[in-house]
Amino acid sequence: DQIKDIRRQIDNGKTVGVEFLLTFGANNSRQYEDYYKLMQDAAAYAQERAMKVVLKPHGGASGAAEEIMRCLDKVGHPNFKVWFDAGNIVFYTGKDPLGELKPIARQVTGFCAKDCEKQRGSVWLEFGAGKVDFRALFAELKQAGFNGPIMVECCAPGDTPEAVTANARKNREYLENLLATL
Repeated sequence: DQIKDIRRQIDNGKTVGVEFLLTFGANNSRQYEDYYKLMQDAAAYAQERAMKVVLKPHGGASGAAEEIMRCLDKVGHPNFKVWFDAGNIVFYTGKDPLGELKPIARQVTGFCAKDCEKQRGSVWLEFGAGKVDFRALFAELKQAGFNGPIMVECCAPGDTPEAVTANARKNREYLENLLATL
């Protein structure tokens, strides 16, 4: 049933032009083996449709480098890669995102830009206000040959839609300025 459901989701994604299919892993260790099998099928099925399956760190089976490498190994398909999220590494594990990126950097095909103040802390921050060292992360990714998309996920909150838009713009401009210097 899960394979049928994920294939339906992949087909729906293809219909609307999705290129990347994000998965977050499993949080219950009793489900890990089923998750790996499901992703084996999903990676192959999506590849036939010119779509990529990517794992975004989100705790549990995708908490940090050790868990992510286990997922990559267990799935064992070239169409199953990583969409790195440094803010989630801090949020879910409290670990250093750069240290967690290094062993998997060559497997990263996309990047979720988000800062985080501490483990289980706020991710609604202006970039540079939390624990994520974006310069070091992007330097490491550049060295690994990264050339994928970057998605800004969070920003500092605001009292009006205009304030939120301005805060989101600040985060985008922060990244643009940083990337221009690498």
